[in-house]
Amino acid sequence: MTMKHKPSTEAAAACIRLIRIRRRVLDAVERDLKKVGFPPLAWYDALLELSRAPSGEMRPVELERQMLIPQYSTSRLIDGLVDEGLAARRECKIDRRGQLVEITETGRELQKKMWNAYSAAIEKHVGSKLSDADAVKLCSLLDRLGILRSSESAAISVCDEF
Repeated sequence: MTMKHKPSTEAAAACIRLIRIRRRVLDAVERDLKKVGFPPLAWYDALLELSRAPSGEMRPVELERQMLIPQYSTSRLIDGLVDEGLAARRECKIDRRGQLVEITETGRELQKKMWNAYSAAIEKHVGSKLSDADAVKLCSLLDRLGILRSSESAAISVCDEF
């Protein structure tokens, strides 16, 4: 299959920078969380998604879709959360073959505690480097790339929901 149009040098450079900076920021945030004894950022993200669910529970496939991670990673992540008592598996009453993952009170508490360290890391690695106007502009540019669905964009726009 041949490409009809090649990206401009500028578009290719922007893509490469976006990919690299994403990894660097995530690595820095992970290090900051680890320094204060917290589990990986993926645990926070999963607990956040579960806490936002109307009944505090989701099917694993829904969690996978929200977090944009592969199925095998979702299974491992859920196993870790369940092993630590942060989430529980339940049989789905509607579909007995399926299961639900439900956040526990311990999971809710950890997610709230982690937010303090996570928000400090966001400020350190992003907020301190961008003005609020720059951050709004960056969000707008990222939205134009279609990285976020509208439901994700709305949820991310209010920091105290984290």
